[in-house]
Amino acid sequence: MNVRKISLLALFIALSVVGAAIKIPAIIGSIALDAFPALLAAAFFGAGPGAIVGGLGHLVSAVIGGMSMGPLHFLVALEMALLCAIFAIFYKRGKRMLAGIIFLVGNAFIAPLPFILIFDVAFFLAIVPSLFIGSLLNTVIALVTIPRLQSIFQGAYFKAEAKG
Repeated sequence: MNVRKISLLALFIALSVVGAAIKIPAIIGSIALDAFPALLAAAFFGAGPGAIVGGLGHLVSAVIGGMSMGPLHFLVALEMALLCAIFAIFYKRGKRMLAGIIFLVGNAFIAPLPFILIFDVAFFLAIVPSLFIGSLLNTVIALVTIPRLQSIFQGAYFKAEAKG
């Protein structure tokens, strides 16, 4: 990984920090607009970089929100990393809407399933509406923004790659 790519990933992580400060009202304080920069990184640079930004973005959002679920946020960060990687795979194959739908469904409905075992069904039912709204906003913002920024970021990135 070269310095330019690391710098761009740091930029997307910083955007995640900004998004983490924009909270969606929920019973826990870590639902925010921190995922869309990870989806941008996933679309522009692939599964690995998207996963890194997604996982770190969630952890920053959780810290800003007071780490309401304590170390369980590490599980959520892993789920976010996996969802961003899956998004990247489908997006890179040209299945952009499917990538968005998978991310939305995965983040809003599948990712919170382990918390039924950890807490209970009531927690799951209480968190899903806010997660759905947050996931929908993050996904829509990403899907609208990616095509508008793609030529800028990939053009600059690939020009830098060609120069070495």
